[in-house]
Amino acid sequence: MSHTSSPPVSQPDAMSVDGVADQYVDHLVRLDPYEATFAGVAGHDHLSTDLSPDGYAERLALVKRTLAGLERAVANEDRESVARDAMRERLECEIACEEAGLNRVIRNLASPMHAVREAFDLMSTQTADDWQAIASRLADVPTNLDRYRATIEADLAAGLTPARRQVGAVIEQANQVNKDGFFTGLVETAPAPQRGELDRLAVAAGEAFSRFADYLGDHVHQRARADDHVGRDVYRIASRNFLGAEIDLDETYAWGLAELYRIEAEQAELARRIVPGGSVDDAVAALDADPARNIAGTERFRAWMQELSDRTIAEMNGTHFDIPDPIRTLECRIAPTRDGVMYYTGPSEDFSRPGRMWWSVPEGISTFSTWRETTTVFHEGVPGHHLQVAQVAYHKEALNRWQRLFCWISGHGEGWALYAERLMGELGYLDDPADRLGMLDAQAFRAARVVIDIGVHLGLDIPDEVVRRDGLAPGPWTAESAYEFLDLHTRQAPEVIQFEITRYLGWPGQAPSYKVGERIWMAAREEARRRKGAAFDLKEFHRQALNLGSIGLDPLQDALARL
Repeated sequence: MSHTSSPPVSQPDAMSVDGVADQYVDHLVRLDPYEATFAGVAGHDHLSTDLSPDGYAERLALVKRTLAGLERAVANEDRESVARDAMRERLECEIACEEAGLNRVIRNLASPMHAVREAFDLMSTQTADDWQAIASRLADVPTNLDRYRATIEADLAAGLTPARRQVGAVIEQANQVNKDGFFTGLVETAPAPQRGELDRLAVAAGEAFSRFADYLGDHVHQRARADDHVGRDVYRIASRNFLGAEIDLDETYAWGLAELYRIEAEQAELARRIVPGGSVDDAVAALDADPARNIAGTERFRAWMQELSDRTIAEMNGTHFDIPDPIRTLECRIAPTRDGVMYYTGPSEDFSRPGRMWWSVPEGISTFSTWRETTTVFHEGVPGHHLQVAQVAYHKEALNRWQRLFCWISGHGEGWALYAERLMGELGYLDDPADRLGMLDAQAFRAARVVIDIGVHLGLDIPDEVVRRDGLAPGPWTAESAYEFLDLHTRQAPEVIQFEITRYLGWPGQAPSYKVGERIWMAAREEARRRKGAAFDLKEFHRQALNLGSIGLDPLQDALARL
């Protein structure tokens, strides 16, 4: 196993906050090479993250030592005080999640198994050394999946039982990795001198995923719990981790439903402009039947995304944002998987690998509606994730290495991306009723899952208003009623809805972080506007907010109040 242990961390009493953060990164990239690859830190692609119980314990010990050192550290500037608040909040959440087993859980998205495969997506294939790094990491795949098996067994023995629905989904996904020939396809372009070894390692890696699926089916599935919910106590930990903020879960549950109904009322008004006197379904049918608003073929759709992204960056730069040169490059790509999600990956530390927008096209999908996806390009690109993440990576003089490369809070990042969609509407980029309807359709989707996610995991009863309006049977939320609710309130393909429901059930607190994060971003902007009055400048607000880096939403509001 290509794995290097970290030496003990020593913290001099006079160490600065930035010094503690940088030292933490130095040790973290050795203990978690997968994260090093995702963050674009060079020199670790040939190594693999140890997924055994000992590996998790070693990383947790590093977090605890760093947290203790952070409390002794000196903040030499105001920005270091912000960095300390941000890092303390993250490390405390990391400890809570690790002790609750949330970082190791079997689920249909973002599980340790997914990291084993996805670590290859961002690896360079340009040189013989690059291919040697791939070979080294490929050789680790069977051993590392076995180590993850040991972690699963340890969690089961400790009473940390996965949900049966999630185990079933991961079995299917693990088998699909080998069936699709992901690893053998990965090495097809390798140089001839290395091809033989790489082919052998690729076959072995694919077979290891199939064996892992067999293990889950034979030894875990029947021991998994039948219910999906995690309960209020675990959900509170998960929610805080994804938001970096404490929220009133019951108030947020009620707000999510009210927000959904508000969005749907605006959709109905727009629909009548698109099809006079028509419903939202009538408008959607008319737009989907319009050849000018549909693209056939994944490559043509990718090219459309690239053109819109390039044009948006050019128009935003110098007007609403100041975008440095390295950030003006964003690659749009079709992902090697078929999960049905659009996602973003940030640039490498030296920007040799640019930021990328990925579209994981579901099986059987070959036609794409531009009116639905215009706002998605803004969400994943500029002014959404790419502007936010790449700008943070660029500001080396203002942010320490941990802030730039390893601090990511879903409520901050996804909340900003939803805020960015709404901002583009305010700036006139969604004046076309069809494009605005697409934005609202995505917003309704995010609002609906606030209700589902909190409702299912907390075991809440379906609201009387939902029973009355939608005809759902009264009683606690279930996976089946959540599917029915999402189907009624969004316009997604059945396979996408099923994937999403499974995702919410296995990843508590993550889905609501988008809409709740947007809510907090909007509140922070309005508070700044109220406080500064006529002196408020929107471009300056965005600059100051983004220059803080990714930060928990509670520390964000505190920091913005001091600006």
